[in-house]
Amino acid sequence: MDSLADFPLLAGLTEEQVERFNAQCVWKNYEPDELIIDHHESSTDVRFIVQGNVRIVVRMVEGREVILNDYGAGQFFGELAAIDGGLRSANVTATVKTRLCFMPQSVFQAICFESPDVSWAMMNHLVGHVRRLSNRLAEFSFLKAKHRLYAELLRLSRPRSGRRDQRIISPALPQAEIADRISSRREIVSREMKALERRGILERSRGGLVICEPQQLKRLAAEGWTS
Repeated sequence: MDSLADFPLLAGLTEEQVERFNAQCVWKNYEPDELIIDHHESSTDVRFIVQGNVRIVVRMVEGREVILNDYGAGQFFGELAAIDGGLRSANVTATVKTRLCFMPQSVFQAICFESPDVSWAMMNHLVGHVRRLSNRLAEFSFLKAKHRLYAELLRLSRPRSGRRDQRIISPALPQAEIADRISSRREIVSREMKALERRGILERSRGGLVICEPQQLKRLAAEGWTS
């Protein structure tokens, strides 16, 4: 049974609060590639991911799009509009079959007022959000495309099973998607990734994209800040 108690942000709620606020939320299902939130729409609810995955995309002035992040089960989005009542700042789309909990703005605000634990968790979440966006802004402002690529590959990777000295991106992402993540062109991403493969830093395998030399890739990414 769907319950607000399943979401980490709301772990501080009592059983009575969960039951009361649960009755005021709505659960909906989405198909892959279905639009969930459109840029600049006026909705103000917070949406929690029960299962599935969504993609957050920002549209630039010149018409290009930048992928900000992918969110999975247990995470949430839409909190900015719920706090200030402003228009949506990004486009959100389901990447797989996804089930969401819609929490009305009034319910979200009531929870924050009633539960100091949830309010503190929300403040920590927002601080982390600001830090991540600040880092991304600095990368877009000061780093060349190849250094942004190195940093993004490291962010997307996780430790490789059985090879703790390596990392892997699995499944491997299309080069066009990686280009959207770093605000670059697919041709540039293709060229730089081939260069990394020739140097033995990157390797394509059936399981995904393997970073054979993570420390060397970190050094290359750091060089962007001093060059």
